[in-house]
Amino acid sequence: MKVIYKIQKAHEEGRPFWSFEYFPPKTQQGIQYLYDRMERMYRLGPEFIDITWNAGGTSSQLTSEITATAQSVYGLETVMHLTCTNMPKEKIDKALRDAKECGCQNILALRGDPPKGSDRWEACEGGFSNAIDLVRYIRAEYGDYFGICVAGYCEGHADNPDKDDDLRRLKQKVDAGADFIVTQLFYDEDLFLIWVKKCRAIGITCPIIPGVLPIQNYTTFKRIVTLSNTSVPQYVLEDLEPIKHDDSAVKEYGIQLTVKMIKKMYADGISGFHFYTMNLERSTRLILEALEFVAPVENAKPLPWCPSLSVKRKMENVRPIFWRNRTKSYITRTEAWDEFPNGRWGDSRSPAFGELDGYGISLKHSIKEAHRLWGYPNKLTEICDLFVQYCNGEINSLPWSDQTLAQETEIIKDHLAHINSLGYLTINSQPAVNGARSDDKVFGWGPKNGYVYQKSYLEIFVSPDKLDTLIPRIARDPLITFYAVNKQGDLKTNTQSEGPNAVTWGVFPGKEIIQPTIVEAVSFMAWKDEAFELWNEWAKIYEPDSISSKLISEIAETWYLINIVHNNFHDSEGIFAIFEDNYTNDLLDADR
Repeated sequence: MKVIYKIQKAHEEGRPFWSFEYFPPKTQQGIQYLYDRMERMYRLGPEFIDITWNAGGTSSQLTSEITATAQSVYGLETVMHLTCTNMPKEKIDKALRDAKECGCQNILALRGDPPKGSDRWEACEGGFSNAIDLVRYIRAEYGDYFGICVAGYCEGHADNPDKDDDLRRLKQKVDAGADFIVTQLFYDEDLFLIWVKKCRAIGITCPIIPGVLPIQNYTTFKRIVTLSNTSVPQYVLEDLEPIKHDDSAVKEYGIQLTVKMIKKMYADGISGFHFYTMNLERSTRLILEALEFVAPVENAKPLPWCPSLSVKRKMENVRPIFWRNRTKSYITRTEAWDEFPNGRWGDSRSPAFGELDGYGISLKHSIKEAHRLWGYPNKLTEICDLFVQYCNGEINSLPWSDQTLAQETEIIKDHLAHINSLGYLTINSQPAVNGARSDDKVFGWGPKNGYVYQKSYLEIFVSPDKLDTLIPRIARDPLITFYAVNKQGDLKTNTQSEGPNAVTWGVFPGKEIIQPTIVEAVSFMAWKDEAFELWNEWAKIYEPDSISSKLISEIAETWYLINIVHNNFHDSEGIFAIFEDNYTNDLLDADR
């Protein structure tokens, strides 16, 4: 979707909106951390994000790749920066084709900074000289397909001392086809508001979004304002002087200053704000919280999982629960599909999941970081302790979960910690939910005035002995269904059908019931290969003959992966009772 439509909708609804900028990291590890951060910040409900094109035009391919991933994997409406620096027309064409192919419909057209090693800007051979030419070219080649954003400089462009001429050039960019403007950073909101009035006075009527950069560090702040020729109010410099060597205090001041600036602009009729995040999360989140800016649930969470914005996935609204914590893997393994489930899963034999070969099943941490997180477990009890620590929030990831427990899991985390201490190692779960409102802050998703439901679900690694104990207990409760499989593919189940079992659904006014999350046999068999392979990846961080490596490898080779569904969504405790030694006796007493 073009961002201008989202901006117009926010204006019509009379609500504030915000967006985030990220830049391509220099390392593969940094890219992975960025994806994790983007996925978390999705929950803050930005109307869009944008991905920069590195100074000097050196990261063009990486910008395109991150844009494609943000759109297709994380469901973030993405504006791709496109500059004229070192970009002949052939490269511009390729970047635009790549953007269109991944479903990106928004471009931020820029002249760009001088090439690396040069202090002055020059057009490359066969390229464009300025953003106006780039806007015109995009409109000529693609018509109205792309929404186009351009940059505004409320203190004037560094290369143009004539501020009136700079405003005229901005109007030319808008007249050439730009839909909206995002400004460069500033720290004087009064100056920005005066500049907006000047824009309106010369006939610029499109939305103007101020770009805000929360101060994170004094040294970085001074360097940025110097390089960008940004003026800073004297009171800000005076406030920073006594705390400039205290990074924590500077960061806190940056949050308070940005809140103050946004409040003043909002009171003056500015309703959209673009955060230059510097690939950081905390300050942006705290600023939005302080402002009490909360995105509508249908924007921040249209489904229980992040819907892809890939063109061919635009109708997809059903997924297996197994990849809940590994979204990118699911997208990758299903990218060859021609059709995606919409409304119902259909024939369970039809999904053809990509093989693991070439899909990069790996840990997201470096070996050093993995050792720091998980240590060197030499006994099964030490493995169990790691899972308990994860449930209690004492460590923030496991090989199957790259982030802390979901907020909804808080209500069952004590149960999870307990069964992990018993040797049932959980890698996925959800609590029962009986008719929570769709705008509920924890469980809500989807359109307004709806109700959402969930069945209790657990996914567990279990030893053969414990599985032999567990299955008879499950058999005592006709409302529990399960699939259990080992690495070799030996399957045990108590279900008679391979069809899907909806474990999440929503009821909304004037709509069919939506069933976005399911448990289903063929998908589970595809997922188990990945789940067991992650044990092997964990083992690889240790020496091959070490006790830790042998212990983890033995679990991978001999244990089972079981998923358990309690089909009575009114019963929030029933799924946990089967793990207690007195479970059968309690049932016998109840039968008497």
